[in-house]
Amino acid sequence: MPTFNEAGHIEDLIHATVNAIRHTGIQKIEVIVVDDNSPDKTWEIASNTTCEAADIRVIRRMKDHGLTASLKEGISSASHDIIIWFDCDFTHPPECIPQLLFMISQGFEVVVNSRYIIGGGEDRRGKGSFIQLILSKSLNWGIRFFLYPTFSDYTSGFIAVQREVLKAIPLRGDYGEYFIDFIFRVLSKKYRVCELPYMAMPRRSGESKTGSNILHYLKRGKKYIYTVIRLRFEKLFGLL
Repeated sequence: MPTFNEAGHIEDLIHATVNAIRHTGIQKIEVIVVDDNSPDKTWEIASNTTCEAADIRVIRRMKDHGLTASLKEGISSASHDIIIWFDCDFTHPPECIPQLLFMISQGFEVVVNSRYIIGGGEDRRGKGSFIQLILSKSLNWGIRFFLYPTFSDYTSGFIAVQREVLKAIPLRGDYGEYFIDFIFRVLSKKYRVCELPYMAMPRRSGESKTGSNILHYLKRGKKYIYTVIRLRFEKLFGLL
């Protein structure tokens, strides 16, 4: 769980996540909260949260902040063979975790919850939500055109991965572009990947890290476009 200023709901999210996984019959549950030294003390609330039959650990990062760096530290600290990560603001509903785990149990190595396949969608409410919806759909359409059109949600960030895949394909990037990079590389390497539908929900509390106006999205989009171009060249010259 990569966090920054999620104090308003981190305790509820931890409990909801553990309960969702427990309903699958899994007994050994590990929750790792990786926090970028949040001013609202998300790390402190998470440290004081307990759940029956779950090992909850908190990593408070004092430097090298950022989404991808946080994910990489959490992954390296995990002790289980199946690793799941998602946005920690309830936009990614914990009740959608069991379907990820089920498909992993069926032999898939990478399973992604997708907004853009039949049955999926987005409940966009609040400031900047309409802009975010339009730009997100447009961005994914463009990425699909230049990369693999059979994959629908290149900016999902709601995923389950077998550890061996992450050893072979480590995360690269800074923010959301890491997901585009990772998905393209696992597809190029012919790993068994599948997408499942889910409904993205409004943020429970706090402010979006992506931003809420068109300038923020365009700034992020530049990195995404650069990543797509780089990946095309890497594949063309056998550098993936």
